[in-house]
Amino acid sequence: MRILHQEILVNIYHGLPLPNFLVYDRPWYRDAAMMAMVLQATGNLHLIRDWVMNLRDPFDCNNGTTEPDNLGQVLYLISLFADSAHPVVSSVLSEAPRFHRDEHISGMTDGSEHPVYQTKWLKYGLGSLGLDDPYVVPMVPDTYGTLFWWDYTDRHVPSRRTGEQGSIRYPYLAWAEHHFIGDPPPLGLLGEGYPATWESHASAALYGRLESLDAPLAEYPICMPHTWHAAEAFLYLWQRSTMDP
Repeated sequence: MRILHQEILVNIYHGLPLPNFLVYDRPWYRDAAMMAMVLQATGNLHLIRDWVMNLRDPFDCNNGTTEPDNLGQVLYLISLFADSAHPVVSSVLSEAPRFHRDEHISGMTDGSEHPVYQTKWLKYGLGSLGLDDPYVVPMVPDTYGTLFWWDYTDRHVPSRRTGEQGSIRYPYLAWAEHHFIGDPPPLGLLGEGYPATWESHASAALYGRLESLDAPLAEYPICMPHTWHAAEAFLYLWQRSTMDP
């Protein structure tokens, strides 16, 4: 767990919580929110305070569009340092209605609609700030539903699980899924030394930058370490350690 924690800390670059400081320039709200859960558990939230307090946009737009899961992630991040008077909160509340679908929200995240995941994040963010929450998590299959493992777990309809290729390329998906379902931690999806975490074949990662570090490595679409992977693994192992007698 110490290595996983270090792999998160090393990617807080000039106060920015980055997925990987070598191939990403901008924080992703989703990754940052998961990093924040680790930082809160380890007493290191102050490292991202300035970045969070300066947030003004309810979307990170890193996938080229406005993704509704960002709304709840921003609210949660703000709740760690401020209250509902923070200026980005009103922007989030203004944006949420355009994603309304009956009693939940839905829109595009990573190129697909994930109403369960998106609604759970919004509910969690609202609750973190003590704001009114009119939303109901829809009882529909959602392949991202198991990524939200820490609350609203009773609102779940089984869906297609992450396959072998997806688990290898995006191991944070498998770690979160195992955490939600209660499967043993997928320790095979951790390196034996440093770095222990990774992400590969990500559309927004600038893998060419790795050439200056290691030319052969730049030939492969992979970055190591990766903070979402590190956060998911840390949080699952940490939770298990606190539950052990």
